Amino acid sequence: MRLKDCHGFRDFRELARRRLPDPIFNYIDGAADDELTYQRNTQSFETCDLVPNILRGVENIDMSVTVMKQELAMPIYCSPTALQRIFHHEGENAVAAAANKFGTLFGVSSLGTASLTQIRDRYNGPQCYQFYFHKDRGLNRVMLENAKQAGVNIMMLTVDTITGGNRERDLKTGFAIPFNLTFRGLYQFAIKPLWAINYLIHPKYSMPQLDDFVDMSDGAISVGRYFTDMLDPTMRWDDVAEMVKIWDGQFCLKGVMSVEDARKAVDIGCTGIILSNHGGRQLDGGRAPFDQLAEVVDAVGDQIDVIMDSGVQRGSHVLKALSLGAKAVGGGRFYLYALAAAGQAGVERALELMRLEIERDMRLMGVTSVADLSRKNLRFR
Repeated sequence: MRLKDCHGFRDFRELARRRLPDPIFNYIDGAADDELTYQRNTQSFETCDLVPNILRGVENIDMSVTVMKQELAMPIYCSPTALQRIFHHEGENAVAAAANKFGTLFGVSSLGTASLTQIRDRYNGPQCYQFYFHKDRGLNRVMLENAKQAGVNIMMLTVDTITGGNRERDLKTGFAIPFNLTFRGLYQFAIKPLWAINYLIHPKYSMPQLDDFVDMSDGAISVGRYFTDMLDPTMRWDDVAEMVKIWDGQFCLKGVMSVEDARKAVDIGCTGIILSNHGGRQLDGGRAPFDQLAEVVDAVGDQIDVIMDSGVQRGSHVLKALSLGAKAVGGGRFYLYALAAAGQAGVERALELMRLEIERDMRLMGVTSVADLSRKNLRFR
């Protein structure tokens, strides 16, 4: 299977599965506990149907949106995710370059494997920074200041990782950073030599945002343990309100799910919220963001930009979310599989296919701009 044979989400996933050692593939692919929420995130889109209109003159399609004062050429963006260079040696640079080419937003994580400043120097497209609130308040202040100096457009505080989710696939393979694998995990690396060769011949990856603050010389740390040991479970709304004031710019909370929390985000001055359950990787049994979208939009959609993330695999999923009132849609796995499969070329193909799907589906829906989409276009079963 080659990149040109990939025509959608499942194809990229299959190519990534073939190319990645099993522990790394399962880190992308896995979720918490029984992975029920992970499955429901996508299944939730099947609870409603699109109702198209015809004979509307759809030769010219405008899919641009404005989100937290950032102009995007398409209504889906690349959500920030951790550890991208272990999926492919090009890592965040590949994602940033591809997103920049397609005029959409991308993000760098606190657990990113490329320097925030270096990425910003290379690419001038809309950029957000996914920030985790650490027990070390001094570290929090330094990371905020570094992001400000780098010229980041949006501060994105992730609030649903107050402790690590129970990611059983990672426990079974021994996935950790640096690698600390079980025998089964080591075997899987041995039978995927091309990944291992690429890993060895390119510069050793690091986590530049944390390298000066996190000492991993005494052994490996799992992502789940990082959340549990380093992130601050005492974080409260007052802490976030202080960060909003310090940042003094576009500030969104990622991981909001309830109307009550959405209203609090408005009250403390956030400019955006992202309905997300971390791709089902935290609380299994939690509600799918798409199922919460209408309720939250009705409550605060006229006061704050409401974005939806988790479970998006198709252009039709994007249109359903936009029809319910989302300002834009974020996705992680849809481009991570493509990154793992072929680096920047893979991410570009994933974005191009998604762009074409959205454009085609808008024509088939009889709409020429995102603003034309509304709940009139949906029927719930």
